[in-house]
Amino acid sequence: MTEKDLKQRTKTFALRVLKLIDALPETRSGRVLANQLGRSGTSVGANYRAACRSRSTAEMISKNSVVEEEADESCFWMELTVDHGLMPADKVSPLLKEADELTAIMVASRKTLLANNRESRIQTRKS
Repeated sequence: MTEKDLKQRTKTFALRVLKLIDALPETRSGRVLANQLGRSGTSVGANYRAACRSRSTAEMISKNSVVEEEADESCFWMELTVDHGLMPADKVSPLLKEADELTAIMVASRKTLLANNRESRIQTRKS
């Protein structure tokens, strides 16, 4: 998956999150979960874009970690939405699956960046 593809995927995720929170009931619980999910879900795409503009590997690792955390946090709020009975599982599960996949992509990316950074430092010492 290219950087451009992942930028589009995280943007689409944010739009889907916004549609989900618009469908939540106007109760105190619904508003709390909508606010939390809205923040974390839209943050995934915004922080991924920031990671793409990183000036160093260390900065990219840090920013990717934020994307990972926000995607995982989005999973938590969606799980609470279902567990609290605000929305049926079948309506949330496709978006929850996407949040899980984005989390996994960011974990793999962070691990790759860390390994490459380690290898680069080893090569530098050998030179």
